[in-house]
Amino acid sequence: MNPTSIYAARPWLGLLSDAQRAPVHPAATVLHAFRAAVARAPGHPALAYFDGRLTYRETDALSDSVAGHLAARGVGRGDRVAIMLQNTPHFVLALLGAWKAGATVVPLNPMYKSAEVAHALHDSGAKALICAGRAWEAYLRDAAAGTPVRVALTACEKDLQTRDDPRVLGFGRIPVPAGTDDLLAVARAGHPAPQYGRDLTASDIALISYTSGTSGRPKGAMNTHRGIMYNAERQRTGHPVPEGAAYFALAPLFHITGMVCQLATCLANAGTLVLAYRFEAGVVLDAFAEHRPAYTVGPSTAFMALAAHPAATPGHFASFQVVSSGGAPLPPALVERFHASFGPYLRNGYGLTECTAPCASVPPHRRAPVDPASGTLSVGVPGPETVVRILDDHGAEVPFGEHGEIAVRGPQVVPGYWGLPEATAAAFPDGELRTGDIGFMDPDGWLYVVDRKKDMINASGYKVWPREVEDVLHTHPAVREAAVVGVPDAYRGETVKAYVSLRPGTSVGPGELSAYCEERLAAYKYPREVEVLEELPKTTSGKILRRELRYPVYTHGA
Repeated sequence: MNPTSIYAARPWLGLLSDAQRAPVHPAATVLHAFRAAVARAPGHPALAYFDGRLTYRETDALSDSVAGHLAARGVGRGDRVAIMLQNTPHFVLALLGAWKAGATVVPLNPMYKSAEVAHALHDSGAKALICAGRAWEAYLRDAAAGTPVRVALTACEKDLQTRDDPRVLGFGRIPVPAGTDDLLAVARAGHPAPQYGRDLTASDIALISYTSGTSGRPKGAMNTHRGIMYNAERQRTGHPVPEGAAYFALAPLFHITGMVCQLATCLANAGTLVLAYRFEAGVVLDAFAEHRPAYTVGPSTAFMALAAHPAATPGHFASFQVVSSGGAPLPPALVERFHASFGPYLRNGYGLTECTAPCASVPPHRRAPVDPASGTLSVGVPGPETVVRILDDHGAEVPFGEHGEIAVRGPQVVPGYWGLPEATAAAFPDGELRTGDIGFMDPDGWLYVVDRKKDMINASGYKVWPREVEDVLHTHPAVREAAVVGVPDAYRGETVKAYVSLRPGTSVGPGELSAYCEERLAAYKYPREVEVLEELPKTTSGKILRRELRYPVYTHGA
């Protein structure tokens, strides 16, 4: 960054607390932080899952055995291990075990369908896949066929608890699928851990996290141990809760927010990570009442659902010292309503997979301002070692208050995309992340995110690239043209809408097209709305004009 930059003065430093300004000294890797917690609190619960508990000592021994099994099957330093699980203890045992084997983890969204999984397995070169047994039998066996995967471990999510809450664990057990080993049995077998994980360094790639980013083909962001632990330590010291406190995993652990702000931060603080399989508002409220967590982070949609639940009371939230929101736009009205009804102030934050979760957040002693012109709630301020700049289309800085592309430089920014040097060079010129998000910063250093530079859709914090959905629509025999856009949605922030024109002599209903996509795409990607038009608006060269479909300027038939 040019030292004469108007952002070099970092005006946001004046908004930070002393704890947030102070230097941090994170552990070299997540494993170092975990082993330190084992050493000082071996008998403290590391994981809580309904009525099940695993101490730090037990979690260490079980993940050692997973590592030993992987090593015996040929997984070694730098190999990739894909994990596709919900928020269960199995995820943590698999994650720690893979790292102890010296591997890089590829976290996969359990909502992915076969083609999405196959792409990630092929692209990452994953040697092992750890997943739910039901998912393996349903479609992952086929998705993994022909990929580099040679080792498969499967899990039953009803393990390690006895409550079997029918709201989320209402399914039955199945036998361990043929060709796989049971993760829990492997963890209990007592295999000695290899040396490889002890040799990991801060610069090693901890995760290859797949994200659409600012282009349509999913790319693997290379999250280093250094980046994870830097942001985890910033969360631990900047939003402090007592050591050993309970952290509720509201965000999914496969998502970078859950991985860093919940799991890594919890381990660094020798806390108890409370897991509840997947989000179900009633189950979450019961877990709040039972475990009395001090910290959680999740998308605004989760807080909307919790606030709307008829059983929700202020008592459910009384134990929280920090409640953060990220991954989806946070409406100011929700912040005020939630605070008035339940007590906690929802602390906004902003980050991307490419900057290992947060690069800005609301300091614990402040409230985020709302831009009077747009009604946009600030996402917070950068940390002391992070520099956020706002750039015009030519990469030049714009003055405070003017809109431009958000660019981020700091220790949490990833070194690039897996196997994609050209995409890395484009997205990280001179190591600075060009986010593709449009925003502005006020003179005090508050950051606002107002739009996206390109056509990416953000549905409940998940990124959806229109072309991927359009490609699926184009495989339907009745579809002639397709264009997909994001439209405002009161619950999800944005939702996916498709416009199509049909081939002559064919007929298909909107509901059928939506269902067709639902069968082929993750749940957050398929269009909830489909509108059939005679013709889609185009440029003179024939390019479909998404912007005329996205905004009400376009009038159908005009």
